[in-house]
Amino acid sequence: MRKLVYYVATSLDGRIAGPDGQFDFYYSGDERQAAAYSAWMTERYPETVPTAFREQVGVTDAEPRRFDTVLMGRGSYEPALSQGVVSPYAHLRQYVVSRTLPKNPEAGITLVREDPVGLVRELKREESDRDIWLCGGGKLAGVLMSEIDELVIKSYPVLAGAGVPLVDGEFDPTVFTVTDRRTFDGGVVVSWLDRR
Repeated sequence: MRKLVYYVATSLDGRIAGPDGQFDFYYSGDERQAAAYSAWMTERYPETVPTAFREQVGVTDAEPRRFDTVLMGRGSYEPALSQGVVSPYAHLRQYVVSRTLPKNPEAGITLVREDPVGLVRELKREESDRDIWLCGGGKLAGVLMSEIDELVIKSYPVLAGAGVPLVDGEFDPTVFTVTDRRTFDGGVVVSWLDRR
């Protein structure tokens, strides 16, 4: 069965974006350190590079290694949409969960207004050797917490102070087991965790 994997960046205080949706405050070291970290992650997860930047980082024709489907909340989708990009991950099957988007976006986006848990369960039953990427945000992660099978947490050495939490849902302690961890020279720590 396919997994729902929450692959996400976070600050030390568990913020995946600032109060106004900012995500440009993550620190990954000096230029050399940041480039080494970015190259390492891009090699492992080329499909997580937005379509508009794939040529720039040299993964234009890269086959998806881990994910063939991406699931986003409105907050995760909005930055691209505000720049006129209606299909940020055109190389993947894209779902946007939102009750407030005024209409179904164009260009391969499937708008999901109701029952994201039911959608994920349906996607998990599909025959595929690739998993489902939960791109964010915190509210969607809170709704889907019972369905998250694995976490890939990119923790940056910065405190945000406020913003969008990693998970914004009901109190429901859920134990995950660390399966791998890697620390980069710029201070970024990537952790892989499976639901226990």
